[in-house]
Amino acid sequence: MTEMIAGHIAEFAQYAHVWGFLIIFVFMTIESSFIPFPSEVVMIPAGFLAFRGELLTGNFWIDGTLAVLTGTAGSLAGALVNYYLALYLGRGPLYRYGKYFFLDEKTLHRAEEVFLRYGAITTFVCRLLPAIRQLISLPAGLAKMDLVPFTFYTVAGAGIWVTILTATGAWFGRLSGDMTYVELVRSGEALVSENYIWIFAGVAAVVVGYIFLHRRIMKVAGNPVASKEM
Repeated sequence: MTEMIAGHIAEFAQYAHVWGFLIIFVFMTIESSFIPFPSEVVMIPAGFLAFRGELLTGNFWIDGTLAVLTGTAGSLAGALVNYYLALYLGRGPLYRYGKYFFLDEKTLHRAEEVFLRYGAITTFVCRLLPAIRQLISLPAGLAKMDLVPFTFYTVAGAGIWVTILTATGAWFGRLSGDMTYVELVRSGEALVSENYIWIFAGVAAVVVGYIFLHRRIMKVAGNPVASKEM
């Protein structure tokens, strides 16, 4: 499936200098919704094309930054589709009819279980994890999570992931300019997989820091004397 999609992306690439950012936004919106679609086949080629000067401005830093921002915006748009879908449909219809839209009951249950167990922070962490990345916004919608923290966590997690993929594409653009898009995506996926331990370590450090600060803030907020002294 990845190879087939990468082949189609290669066809779109000839229009990248004009429609590149719109293509990135549309495909990342699809990727972040309930439709199974790998983000690697979008953002790795985006970084590759940005490095080779084949996007809008021809300047790597400008186009690379715009690619990250556009990809992140697309991810948020897709996540909001899932969020409002779950919010308005509710658990019953979602579980009953989800299988007709690539959402089997087992996967939905697992995503909801993770969200209920670990709370709002999962909308950040899970954006960096395969399989559950696109689906974590569904239980957030079912739980009627406040839209401001949902948006913040989604943008933070998606932004990191999109940046990693874009940088990976740029790295291969620096190494070689004659790779096919299938080779590019496959090599990029392998590189990210090999370094996933560092991604996890970074995410773990962020989560631990968040929990520590959250507890400190809540502790001070619950202590009027301490709050007054501060």
